[in-house]
Amino acid sequence: MKCPYCSNLDTKVVDSRAMEDSSAIRRRRECENCEERFTTYERVENIPLAVVKRDGTREAFSRAKILAGLVKSCSKRPVSMEQIEAIVGDIENAVINLGTKEVESNKIGEIIMDKLKDVDEVSYVRFASVYREFKDIDTFMQELSKLLQEKENIKKT
Repeated sequence: MKCPYCSNLDTKVVDSRAMEDSSAIRRRRECENCEERFTTYERVENIPLAVVKRDGTREAFSRAKILAGLVKSCSKRPVSMEQIEAIVGDIENAVINLGTKEVESNKIGEIIMDKLKDVDEVSYVRFASVYREFKDIDTFMQELSKLLQEKENIKKT
């Protein structure tokens, strides 16, 4: 770390502590040359994540957009805002852990459906009906059949 007073590159860390909100680490440093002290902050660099939509356009990943979709799907269902927030956090972590700068919207949709299925099946079907763009009752019934089949497989194990 370069000293802001004398531009010397040799500095030592005197004290380190996390910020109250754990968003950064505050470090007190001392210059080996002029012995002046200064403070630096270390933060995780968030690489902007782009979502590639079905039509090929790109937009910034939006946690708020996922939250809004889940709130609509879980409307009038026994799903608390805390559960919804936890799902959004899980989804955001899963997307970030993919390790890519771009992620396709259908991948995000599948992650959302996997998480929602475990919380509330009606909310899952609501989300799936919009996400999968059900055109008629047959596609709706196919999705319900898959859900029921998975439920049966879980009961067998």
